[in-house]
Amino acid sequence: MSTTTATARAVEPRESPPYPLGPPERLDLAPGYGPLLAAPRMTRVRMPYGGDAWLAVRYEHVREVMSCPHITRELVAAPEALPRRLPEPPPGGSIMTMDGAEHARLRRLVNKAFTARRIEAMRADVQRLVDGLLDGMEAAGPPVDLVEALAVPLPVRVICALMGIPADDHERFRSFTETIMGAAASGPDAVRTAMGDFFAYFSELIAQRRAEPTDDLLGGLVLARDKEDRLSEQELVWLGIALLIGGHETTLNQIANFSYTLLTHPEALEDLRAHPEITPRAVEELLRYIPTGAGSARAHIATDDVELGGVTVRAGEGVVVDLGAANFDAAVFAQPHRLDLRREPNHHLAMGHSSHFCLGAQLARMELSITLTSLLRRFPGLRLAIPVEELQWNSTGLIRGLARLPVAW
Repeated sequence: MSTTTATARAVEPRESPPYPLGPPERLDLAPGYGPLLAAPRMTRVRMPYGGDAWLAVRYEHVREVMSCPHITRELVAAPEALPRRLPEPPPGGSIMTMDGAEHARLRRLVNKAFTARRIEAMRADVQRLVDGLLDGMEAAGPPVDLVEALAVPLPVRVICALMGIPADDHERFRSFTETIMGAAASGPDAVRTAMGDFFAYFSELIAQRRAEPTDDLLGGLVLARDKEDRLSEQELVWLGIALLIGGHETTLNQIANFSYTLLTHPEALEDLRAHPEITPRAVEELLRYIPTGAGSARAHIATDDVELGGVTVRAGEGVVVDLGAANFDAAVFAQPHRLDLRREPNHHLAMGHSSHFCLGAQLARMELSITLTSLLRRFPGLRLAIPVEELQWNSTGLIRGLARLPVAW
């Protein structure tokens, strides 16, 4: 890979197809991805806002783009011109819109909270939380909505405990999160209001930490801001918001998605029930097999002319990477549309790649592993309580998931 101004651009279609390539149908990859996964180069797509961008879906192309020093997440142009799925451009000053030294600086501030040793130390507490929620399910008796009874409260309580946020506040910040993540349905005015309310909420928490210092993650970030001058006030607030949303939103959807997938793949379910020792591999395969996002939210921008994915990307052009599609690349994964809980090796991209690899990957893996093992052990007869065609799906959000998952046992 190298910068260039001489390489000829690949022939483009007269009109770029719209992105995403189809509505999120349950957890299925849209049929439009099939030809692109077999194509030798990236293609152009039209984003709902901000115009055209290149689309990377092949595994090697996605990794190449995410590792390229000439592609940035930073808002290098007018935010409203950024090719994106949502009406509102992302906020500046967030770890999600940083790259290079500034991004590394913020990651270093929170890395110590997500070390393997720190996460392992949380295992017993997470197990107690899971057991308590399963006790509640058992006491309530079937049918139970697995989303409400387990998938939502577990990751919310875990991230609240890690950051030092009152668990009683979860309904408050969940409403902000749901509005933001469901931006396509919420509308730009509601999203702006939710972002403002979220910013005010975190400012309140920060003020509390200043009045009464704590040794939790949020207290440490406030200390880094006030005593060590390692981040600005705006960075502090946006970092807290990013950690809170990222620390629970994806995991709660995946708990329900994992359960649904296993309950609709009886052979895989029986294998896991009979051999719980394969749970770590099963978690990795479910992460690969389930396209977490309903398409990428926005493009990354080229800072120079660069050859990527078989085309020349010009400076200022956007590139969209689709991690969920890359995990179905037959050049990397044999029989990619087959759920194989014993798949090895399994170097999927569900957790990202390179410098933007998910900070909380190990925490999410632990929560998912404990939840699967405990749920199947406690309820060996777990099954769907309603026909699969009656399940309700969230079809307008950035993350795929179920609105409800009624189960019985």
